[in-house]
Amino acid sequence: MRIDIITLFPEMCEAFLNESIIGRARKKGVVEFVCHQLRDYAFDKHKRVDDTTYGGGMGMLMKAEPIALCFEALCHVLGKRPHLIYMSPKGKTLTQQRVRELAEMENIAVLCGHYEGVDQRVLDEYVDEEISIGDYVLTGGELPALVLADAVSRMIPEVLSDDVCFEEESHYSGLLEYPQYTKPYEWRGRTVPDVLMSGHHANIDKWRRLRSLEETARLRPDLLERADLTDKERQYIAEYLKKLP
Repeated sequence: MRIDIITLFPEMCEAFLNESIIGRARKKGVVEFVCHQLRDYAFDKHKRVDDTTYGGGMGMLMKAEPIALCFEALCHVLGKRPHLIYMSPKGKTLTQQRVRELAEMENIAVLCGHYEGVDQRVLDEYVDEEISIGDYVLTGGELPALVLADAVSRMIPEVLSDDVCFEEESHYSGLLEYPQYTKPYEWRGRTVPDVLMSGHHANIDKWRRLRSLEETARLRPDLLERADLTDKERQYIAEYLKKLP
């Protein structure tokens, strides 16, 4: 898979994409990242990509033409049009389900906004979807773009050591992940649940499923409405919630 990021700060993106699990996957060629400096497509000697807004108002707006030229150049290099995403607080909130769908694509491109945003005309012309990482506003689109790139990349085969690394974690199955423990067995008077020390895998799986149900009911009950649960599990949740303060 290839992910292109159109940004004013490619160095910022490169620093993240070269580190840790994503960086190792990139070096192995499992996933390809290309960061594009938007100022390379500006016209004047100052490489300006923004201007004042029509109708007045505070702040500057990113101009349409540099973005259009950058995206068109990318399409020419690829020989086709990638799926273009604009990271925006107005977009649909990113979900694990959408991450899984994006991971199935061969090419995606991500546009990072700045200042007061982007000229609407270039969004209407080229952008396939707008995505938000939450109901708040940041100073630029680079952090959201990297969140998206990280979430999508780790779903690609061979990026993680095994598919089970993401199949059992929060949101993949529609539930939150069960609690986890590591050595030592006792820490400041708190011990690891005995079932995890038993070696009985069926009992461990059952314990993990029940803890996952409890965590979801306690922290994100809204997720239960969409989760694939048995009648017995829904009854268990109802009894669990009655016991909560």
